[in-house]
Amino acid sequence: MKKEEKMSVRDAAKRFTSIVAAASLSFALLMPTGSAFADAGFRQWVASFRATAVRSGVSGAVYDRAFEGISDADPVVLEKARYQPEFTAPAWDYFDNRVHDQSVAVGKQMARKWKPWLDRIEARYGVDRHILLAIWSMESNYGEILKRDDVMRNVVRSLATLGYADSRRSKFARTQLIAALKILQRGDIDKSHLSGSWAGAMGHTQFIPTSYQAYAVDMDGDGKRDIWNSIPDALATAANLLRKNGWQAGKTWGYEVSLPDGKKFPAGSKSLSQWQALGVTRVNGKPFKNSAEKATLKVPGGRGGPAFLMVKNFSVIKRYNNADKYAVAVGLLADEIAGYGGLVQDWKRPFTKLSFEERQELQQRLSQYGYYDGKFDGKIGEGSRAAIMAFQAKAGLTQDGHPSMEVLKSLRQN
Repeated sequence: MKKEEKMSVRDAAKRFTSIVAAASLSFALLMPTGSAFADAGFRQWVASFRATAVRSGVSGAVYDRAFEGISDADPVVLEKARYQPEFTAPAWDYFDNRVHDQSVAVGKQMARKWKPWLDRIEARYGVDRHILLAIWSMESNYGEILKRDDVMRNVVRSLATLGYADSRRSKFARTQLIAALKILQRGDIDKSHLSGSWAGAMGHTQFIPTSYQAYAVDMDGDGKRDIWNSIPDALATAANLLRKNGWQAGKTWGYEVSLPDGKKFPAGSKSLSQWQALGVTRVNGKPFKNSAEKATLKVPGGRGGPAFLMVKNFSVIKRYNNADKYAVAVGLLADEIAGYGGLVQDWKRPFTKLSFEERQELQQRLSQYGYYDGKFDGKIGEGSRAAIMAFQAKAGLTQDGHPSMEVLKSLRQN
């Protein structure tokens, strides 16, 4: 396996994002003024990169077809690359946007709809179906993101744009571009459907091209590894990644636990029986399933929030995205889809939490009063927070930007 394929899928994407963000300033300084000059420079880069692609095993005919109709860099991609959000989400904000009643309800619906395929995928790869459904939700909102023209981009154009942005920092983008061209060459997808995020993550389960090459699966047997249009292929591809990175069939990802008040714990991995001897117990009072299994203590929201003992499968989920919050969100969402229930100790929020439907109502009312012009998707991002703060300023409330019941009640009164 190539070096870049050993990274987690989303880790590689994060690395990609940081590279292109750093490169964007150099690109802006080096690019001649005027779109005609910029387009000419991009076309010259595309023409010169053809030889590199051919040397890497891409046929000249495939290369030429892939770039038909692409005459300029994608300005949206460059804008996304430059944008660096200043807001650092606290734990409750991250999880509220991803693990909520709507994502759970749709996950249960998808579990019923795709049960025959999930049965086969689970039997072949040994990966819990609910983990796969949670990843699907986290990566593309069960495929809804793929329907949005404002989000999905032409992967070849996106990667070429980023490869052209700065020759000193574009190695990763160029590697991904060659991999994308090889996907076209193999015939898994045609050019018109080779779409992805601005940074090149593709399909229902958001694989960058090199990771697609390493893990993509033709689960439905049609001769194509189509993670864009085939749900079985997309979910099996995610399962294949987890299995190849050490997923342990029939085992959990972690346990929500109670910590004794005031006690500090040394860092590092210990057996579950050792943690129990230190006073760490499951919140539901049940015993740990395998007391000899090694586990690591995690408190994503600090000691005031929920605590977890994480076992091997937690680290395997991080091969998809090397972030503790991501893996915790996948595990929690999977458990709720499976019907195990949510957290016993909720995240410590400085306000009263809203349901998913109430968050949508919040956005609708903010829009009604002219504070918000985004989608009513129940996800509280920068636009929603700015709108909340603008309303709070007008209403004489503390300007914290929190999607609280207090703000919603005030909007209802207005």
